[in-house]
Amino acid sequence: MSSSTAITNIATLVTNDPSLGDGSPLGLIQDAALVIDGERVVWAGESRKAPATDNRLDAGGKAVLPGFVDSHSHLVFAGDRTAEFNARMSGRAYSAGGIRTTVAATRAATDAELEANLARHLVEALRQGTTTMETKSGYGLTVEDESRALRLAAAHTDEVTYLGAHIVAPELAEDPAAYVALVTGEMLDACAPHARWIDVFCEKGAFDGDQARAILTAGRAKGLHPRVHANQLSYGPGVQLAVELDAASADHCTHLTDADVDALAGGNTVATLLPGAEFSTRAEWPDARRLLDAGATVALSTDCNPGSSYTSSVPFCVALAVRDMGMTPDEAVWAATAGGAAALRRTDVGRLTPGSRADLVLLDAPSHVHLAYRPGVPLVEGVWRAGTRLV
Repeated sequence: MSSSTAITNIATLVTNDPSLGDGSPLGLIQDAALVIDGERVVWAGESRKAPATDNRLDAGGKAVLPGFVDSHSHLVFAGDRTAEFNARMSGRAYSAGGIRTTVAATRAATDAELEANLARHLVEALRQGTTTMETKSGYGLTVEDESRALRLAAAHTDEVTYLGAHIVAPELAEDPAAYVALVTGEMLDACAPHARWIDVFCEKGAFDGDQARAILTAGRAKGLHPRVHANQLSYGPGVQLAVELDAASADHCTHLTDADVDALAGGNTVATLLPGAEFSTRAEWPDARRLLDAGATVALSTDCNPGSSYTSSVPFCVALAVRDMGMTPDEAVWAATAGGAAALRRTDVGRLTPGSRADLVLLDAPSHVHLAYRPGVPLVEGVWRAGTRLV
C-alpha cells in the first residue's frame, strides 16, 4: 500500500505545466508544494493549499524541478580516448574516425566489464539529476556485439537505441553496401527485440542520405522508431530525412539551412542539441536561438560518449546552452526536461503534474536559474525516481 508525501516549502517549483503555474512554459509556482503518492505526482500548487498527506518533507526554501531526461547517450563501451582528446585540444581536428578505437576496445571487453561501465555512468548521471536516460549501441558493429550491447542496456533503461549504423565496420570499410545490408538484415533481426529506437549517423565519413533512408526504413518495418544523428559536422540530408520519416529527434543540428530549420519547425521531430560535443571538439555551437525563434521544439542532452562528449552532466550542458547557444535559463531547463521527454515521445516524464511519474530533483538553490548561474557547482541535493528518493 502506497503512502502519500507532501514536499512543502519549495521556493520555486518547475512543473512544465503552464496551467498549474505562472502561465510560462515552465509553469513556475512560488512557495509551492508537491504531493507524491506511490510512483506518481498527485498534486502541485501553493504550499498553503497543500492537502493532508501521510508524510511531509520540508524542502527548506529550495527549488524543485522535474528529473532531467537525457535523450542521447552512448554508454555501452570500453576503453579510453584520452590521447585523442589531448591531441585534439593540441590542434588536431575531430572526425568520425576515432569511433574505431572504441569499437576495438568494446569488442574485446567482457559482458561484465561493459555492464559495470554502463551502470557506473548511469549512477553518475543520476547523482546529477538525470532520471530518464536513453542509450545506444554502436561500438560493436557486428551482429553479436551490437545485440549484446542492446541486451545489456535494456536491463538498465527502457530507452534503448539500435545504432549499428554508427560507422561502417572496419572489416567492411571497402564495401559499405555490404555493411548496410548487414545492418538492415541479420543485425537488425538480432537487435530489434532489445530496442525501442533505430538511429543512423548521417554524415560524411559515416552514412549518406540514401543509406540512412534504407536503414531507418528497415528498422521502422521491424517496429523500431527512427532517430537521426543529423548535420553535426557539415550540412547534409539528415535533418530533412528525419522530418520526412517522422523521426522522434534529429540530434546535433549544428549546420542547418533555412529549409532545415523550417522543416523542424513544421514537423514533429525534436531538434536535440548536444553542447558537450561542441565543447569537447571546439566546434561551432548550434544556434538554439534560431531554432526556438522559428518555433522548433528543442531538447538538450549530454551525448555522453568516450570520444566527443565525455560528460554525463545535464546541468553542465544547461550552462553551456545558456552561455554559448543563445538560450535563456528557462528555455534550457525546459529543453533538458520536457524537451528531452518530447524527444523520447514520453508524456509521463519531464514534468511535475498530476499523473506524471514522480521523477524530481531538489536543488541546493532557490531557483532553477542557478543551474546556469553557478556552472560547475554540484547543486543537486536530492533525486527521486518513480517516487523513491535515490540521491
